[in-house]
Amino acid sequence: MSKFILFLISCFFVTSCSQNSKQELITVTGKIPVEEMGICLIHEHILVDFIGADSTGYHRWERSEVIERALPFLLEAKKNGVKTFVECTPAYLGRDPLLYKELSEKSGINIVTNTGYYGARDNKFVPKHVFQDTPEAIAKIWIDEYNNGIEGTGIFPGFIKIAVERKDTLSPMHAKIVKAAAIAHKATGLTIVSHTGTDGPAFAQLEILKNEGVSPEAFVWTHAQHGTIEGYIKAAKQGTWISLDNIQKLSDQSDESRGIAFYAKILTELKKVNLLHKVLISHDAGWYNPGQENGGKFRGYNSIFDDLIPALKENGFSDDDIDLMLVKNPQKAYAVRLRVIK
Repeated sequence: MSKFILFLISCFFVTSCSQNSKQELITVTGKIPVEEMGICLIHEHILVDFIGADSTGYHRWERSEVIERALPFLLEAKKNGVKTFVECTPAYLGRDPLLYKELSEKSGINIVTNTGYYGARDNKFVPKHVFQDTPEAIAKIWIDEYNNGIEGTGIFPGFIKIAVERKDTLSPMHAKIVKAAAIAHKATGLTIVSHTGTDGPAFAQLEILKNEGVSPEAFVWTHAQHGTIEGYIKAAKQGTWISLDNIQKLSDQSDESRGIAFYAKILTELKKVNLLHKVLISHDAGWYNPGQENGGKFRGYNSIFDDLIPALKENGFSDDDIDLMLVKNPQKAYAVRLRVIK
């Protein structure tokens, strides 16, 4: 009997290790094991087109010009050790998988794109069909991109990107988009990354996801810096990922400015309550704008390394704490896997 028990235990460990080793991230150049992600910036942009869903398209920019402008910033990030870059621009707002693939190949950085629709800003970036479509019909489009690639490019999405308004009660349109994301997650295992902001819409979305049988572990509360510590604690204890993602050095370093001191304070509070294992950090930077000359002002991806990390170390953060937020947490958050309520 003891030998049989030992056999079962050995099988469990082999299976467990095998399952862990199979966890993958989908990048624009193919799948990679999550262990190869390295330092990951989980919320950034290359190009964003604000003209609206009815007018945007690849005709609005020249890829060669965008690459010339953006590549030096990616190479600077690479010097800081960045290996993976999650590009959060959704369809109808400037998503360009072929642009990302070329930038990935030229920079040597893994780039991840998405499927999904952006409902915030009064649905300006939502295609017309969504107004009449059911959640199931919307999800079918996203699932098709996961299965067959985006627009014939042979490039596949690595997560679902949605957006809602900062209102405690979701509009019927936004509730529909969230439900579609839940359906798509159950079919694909892709993480749901939602432009959210404040506590109210975060918990409204979590309620829909849970009603659809999707675990909060599959949900990234994006732009959570607009929420409250109490909200972070409540959401993180349910399994939600807390994304603090507009990190930058500002001349005004008061808490109200949301500069480095503001983020250092939030992260220190979350460390005190042992919730750093649910925190993601990024810059929400880049923003080549095809409506402006030479893309307008392009913000780089270095402030975490140049400004935030030194501030955190002054507050007693260890290298392991930094590694947790930039390496280990992104691996868990973005690994393609089903996260459902059993």
